[in-house]
Amino acid sequence: CETCSKEEAKYRCPRCMKYSCSLLCVKKHKLALSCNGVRDKTAFISVNEFTDLNLLSDYRFLEDVGRTADAAARHCIVHSPAAKRLLYCLRNKARARNIELKTLPVGFTKRRENSTTFNSMENKFYWHLKLVFPHCHAEYTLKGVPDDKTLADILKPYIDPVESDPVVCQRLKTYTASHQSDVQILMKIENRSRNSIR
Repeated sequence: CETCSKEEAKYRCPRCMKYSCSLLCVKKHKLALSCNGVRDKTAFISVNEFTDLNLLSDYRFLEDVGRTADAAARHCIVHSPAAKRLLYCLRNKARARNIELKTLPVGFTKRRENSTTFNSMENKFYWHLKLVFPHCHAEYTLKGVPDDKTLADILKPYIDPVESDPVVCQRLKTYTASHQSDVQILMKIENRSRNSIR
């Protein structure tokens, strides 16, 4: 037993592969390692260690994902007339402004988190933005960003040496210390093949 080192091990944790001799030792190892005891279905397995059991496990995992996606597609919210009308209106307003608006299926985390809206009174989009600063491993989410706000104004609270928050400025010092002309703003291109040169 890897917990008490006294008794012969009888059990192996599916999560961290630690050997235990009793229920008491299982509970101790879960507390000590903050282990939940549930097997990680997406853990990496090298080709040399890959067996028929792993293949079967992967197949069952994909079946579970398919069932979950199917259940999400059948959910009453998806078929609610109000939700469909709202999405239809949002797409039409975007098309009128020459914006190709794509939406993820219901059940996806990004779709659930997205707070993009269109205000008919102001005739304005309020976007949900995610700013990623790769050189500092930092991400910030902004909600309700009006469509007439420039990228320079959006980035001021983050990378402007004078106007940015001191804590944020310290975290993003690679960007705040650089000249503004050296900072590039890029948007991810969706639905492109992995070997695309762009």
